[in-house]
Amino acid sequence: MNLTKSLEQLKTEIEAKLPEEAKEKMNKAVVDLADSGIVDNSLKVGAKVPNFSLPNVTGKTVELNSLLAKNPVIISFYRGGWCPYCNMELRGLQKYLPQITELGAKLIAISPETPDNSLSTTEKNELTFEVLSDAGNQVAKEFGLVFQLPEEVNKIYQSFGIDLAAYNGDESFELPISGTYVVATDGTVIHAFVDPDYKNRLDPEEIINVLKNIK
Repeated sequence: MNLTKSLEQLKTEIEAKLPEEAKEKMNKAVVDLADSGIVDNSLKVGAKVPNFSLPNVTGKTVELNSLLAKNPVIISFYRGGWCPYCNMELRGLQKYLPQITELGAKLIAISPETPDNSLSTTEKNELTFEVLSDAGNQVAKEFGLVFQLPEEVNKIYQSFGIDLAAYNGDESFELPISGTYVVATDGTVIHAFVDPDYKNRLDPEEIINVLKNIK
């Protein structure tokens, strides 16, 4: 089963367990976010990506331009290891990592989680690509992906035991929307997937197709 179908199945399973009121509030928040125009303001195909340096799970600094010097780079922004859809996406990317590597590309995943929490996410999902911590969503903001979680949705998350302040090390309650970029060695975005609905992600099979067509 590909990632898209797996996510649809996960959505069905999760929504079947959600209280109706919580489901309505969460779905309304997604619609409101889509209506906000956030996607229109995000980085598009043809744009140059900003260079950045972020710590990985062991605290080592990873610089985008250093990776781009030799390889195209796939950048996947995810919300955090507390999100089941994110974990499923990360495992899907890991599954396709050998093909991504074979096609000469590098893969990095970015979230606002602290390095310690990113390490937990990495270990839980058995990831072997770089997982980076974007404190305060500074890099995600440069890509135009950041929004503030509505208070009523944050309360729902808290009722599930999700403490965003603890995961991210701040009380901004800001998150990135789902965003995956394929970036050519000259720093140009050649494929962009941005979706205000956190239940939707770019299927790794599409990433492989994009990489195969890089001239």
